[in-house]
Formats: sequence, C-alpha cells, structure tokens
Amino acid sequence: MRSQVGFAQQSSAEMRENMEYRKAMADMADAVYNVLQTTIKTVYPKYYPKEVTDFFCRHHSREHVLEGIASGNMGVLVEGNAIVGTGCFDGNHITGVYVLPDYQKRGCGSRIMDFLEAEIAQKHGISILDASLPAACLYEHRGYKTVGHGVYELENDVKLVYEIMEKQLIG
Repeated sequence: MRSQVGFAQQSSAEMRENMEYRKAMADMADAVYNVLQTTIKTVYPKYYPKEVTDFFCRHHSREHVLEGIASGNMGVLVEGNAIVGTGCFDGNHITGVYVLPDYQKRGCGSRIMDFLEAEIAQKHGISILDASLPAACLYEHRGYKTVGHGVYELENDVKLVYEIMEKQLIG
C-alpha cells in the first residue's frame, strides 16, 4: 500500500512538472470555454440545484471568455497541447479557477492559484475571491479565510450562497 501511495504522489508531481501556465490568447478561447463548461456541468450538479449550474454556464459564455483574454489577466494550464485549466483575476480579485474534472485532485488548481497570487502580489497585499462550494476547501488549505457571505437571487426562488474569502499575500 505504501508504495502505491508514493507512486501516485510521484505521478502527480511529475504530471505538474510537465504542465505550463501561460497567458491565454484569443485562439485559445474555444478551449477555455470547453474547460469552463465541462467543469461546471460535471462538478456543480453535485453541489448545487440546476438553476445555479445553469447560471454559471450562462455567466461563463464565449463572450465572457473573450473579455477575460482581452484583459490580459486570464491564463491557461497546458499539458502537451491540451488546455486542462484556467484562471483569471481583476485587480486583487481572483475571478475564476477551473480545472477539467479528470485533472482535479492532482495539484492543478494549486498551480493556477500560485500564478494568480504571484501576479496579484506584485500590486496588492491581499487577494480576495468568491468561493464556490466545490472550491472552498482548496482555498482554505491555501490560507484563505472567510470574511463574509454573498447571496445571489436566481430564478425559481433559488439562492446562490457563496463565501467571500481573503488571504494576506505580503507579510
């Protein structure tokens, strides 16, 4: 059993070494859109009612992706020629981190967060984000603290409740 665990950890570490985080470009928009939609449609129904999943799918439209790319603040995590994750920020606000389901629980989200936090730390001492249920534990493990809660009213009297979290980046 011990050797299998070591092998799995080594494989994940090796996998991350073969990945590169780079700035998203316009010709990557379809692949980024696919990462967002695939992740939302696969993961979010395990945590949220249909109205919330549909809201996130609509919010992360092709136009939204193109706006993120145009801002210069969106990046992609690439393995070989495949985009397997994406992250975006605006000022000191991390606005999204998404990793394809097959690549989750392997350190990919942390790799994206490392890059986003480093970018934000160049101009800001604190990073803030709105945490979805599937990602809240990742952020807590990275030192984020809940500082409030937001509520977004959706159709059919459904409410999206999320955590507002922050982390001190500079001592």
